[in-house]
Amino acid sequence: MSIRACRAFLMASIVTIAFSTVPFAQGTPYPQDGRNVEITVLFPAGTSADVTARLLAEGMAKHLGANIVVVNRPGAGGAIGYRHVAVQKPDGYSLVWNSNSISTAYHSGQLAFDFRAFDAVARALVESPIVVVKGDAKWKSLPELIADAKARPGAVTVGNSGIGSHTHISSVALFKAARATVIDVPYAAAQVVPGLLGGHVDALVQLPGAVSTHAKSGAVRVLATLVPNRDPVLPDVPTAKEQGVDVALEAWRGIALPKGTPTNVIAALEAAIRKAVEAPEFAAASERLGIRPAFATANEFSAIIAKEDAELEQLMRAIGLKK
Repeated sequence: MSIRACRAFLMASIVTIAFSTVPFAQGTPYPQDGRNVEITVLFPAGTSADVTARLLAEGMAKHLGANIVVVNRPGAGGAIGYRHVAVQKPDGYSLVWNSNSISTAYHSGQLAFDFRAFDAVARALVESPIVVVKGDAKWKSLPELIADAKARPGAVTVGNSGIGSHTHISSVALFKAARATVIDVPYAAAQVVPGLLGGHVDALVQLPGAVSTHAKSGAVRVLATLVPNRDPVLPDVPTAKEQGVDVALEAWRGIALPKGTPTNVIAALEAAIRKAVEAPEFAAASERLGIRPAFATANEFSAIIAKEDAELEQLMRAIGLKK
């Protein structure tokens, strides 16, 4: 057989295999009886990411007809969990509770791949990064905190959920825009709030779910939200922009899975997420946790991630955190 004939035979074989396997993969029933669906959470148990993932998983399980198991794989600003899921079989049984951290982890050098290693399924919610101090702190507003940081460069300490995390990027962007020098203190995510309550840091940039209970009790005071407009969950808290600092970095969470997952699987998961997010139980829990239901389809979510990745790359380069 000539080389040309060999090549023709090989190409014909590849085409035959492709057209014989793709329909089978797309038509395989999902989920299969007895198989668990696993959601990897990038942060520890008890954090906002963990609590909201379990809330979504409970709703999804009802509509998907499968047992959904939440597994915490924290570390490196989300990179450990992303690495785990990226190499799993793209069959719909290994999901990741995705967030802005896919971009911050990549652009801070903690991941060797970016958001394109995953297929987006659906966005479920958004959260407002907030600036928080202890309830008895001397600062009653964001301008007061910034003025003190300017008067005492390097004296004010601000905790975040780890180097390269969304809260870290938000903190650096906020105080850089305000031209104030603070010391950023990275914590393991579950230790951020105890760090503030214990007096180890002066302030936090954190997500509402992590401090909602403490805010209601008066143990902490929320000085600002870092979103474009006032958060309906925190209607009495002014934005940073209202207080003279033009910074807005909304956080989102959704579901993604390894690249190449069949479209019928993505569609089944997207439908289950929509039903879970639109359920009254999700709305009630969201209000309690300080989050906002914000469903977006797979196509919409893909566009959101790509757009924000470009924006975060530009921001991280500007504030010196792009690797």
